Amino acid sequence: MKDIKKIVVIGPESTGKSTLCKLLAMHFNTIWVKEYAREYLLQNGKKYSYEDLVTIAKGQISLENKGLDELSEEQTEPSQTPLLFIDTDMYVMKVWSEFAFGKCDQFILDQIVSRKYDLYLLCDVDIPWIIDELREYPDLTTREKLYHIYKDILINQNVPWTEVSGSYEERLEKAIYAVKQITE
Repeated sequence: MKDIKKIVVIGPESTGKSTLCKLLAMHFNTIWVKEYAREYLLQNGKKYSYEDLVTIAKGQISLENKGLDELSEEQTEPSQTPLLFIDTDMYVMKVWSEFAFGKCDQFILDQIVSRKYDLYLLCDVDIPWIIDELREYPDLTTREKLYHIYKDILINQNVPWTEVSGSYEERLEKAIYAVKQITE
């Protein structure tokens, strides 16, 4: 299997994670993994249970694995490192579960330990919240609280990470710079 660099974009809802993943994939001419939770909730309704979060976590992992398989099969230049951009991971599932239900399933915790990534991009809450039928936390106080939970997680783990903030253009510029730091 090729040495694929996996870059995860995390942060509270409505912080531009999906947009950033899409723009990074376009910039680096690669693919990105969408957030499975959106698909799941659109199909099953936005009322979810604690048990649904494990199903969503498994769906996210499945999408990530499909992306890895797809990149492994692609022909790339020997000097080019394949990149996979991932919109959310098990840290997001952990935060969501603990914030909504006060606990997290062991499956999610085990996946955090076993899955390896090369870079995290943490999206700040400094862009306006955009209404969406699936979003739950429009108030800035809750968004900031969630942001700091993600930041604390990243500070206390070993994978390099970068905060991305500012306009969409500034976020993309900061993210490109961070990705180049791990690939050049």
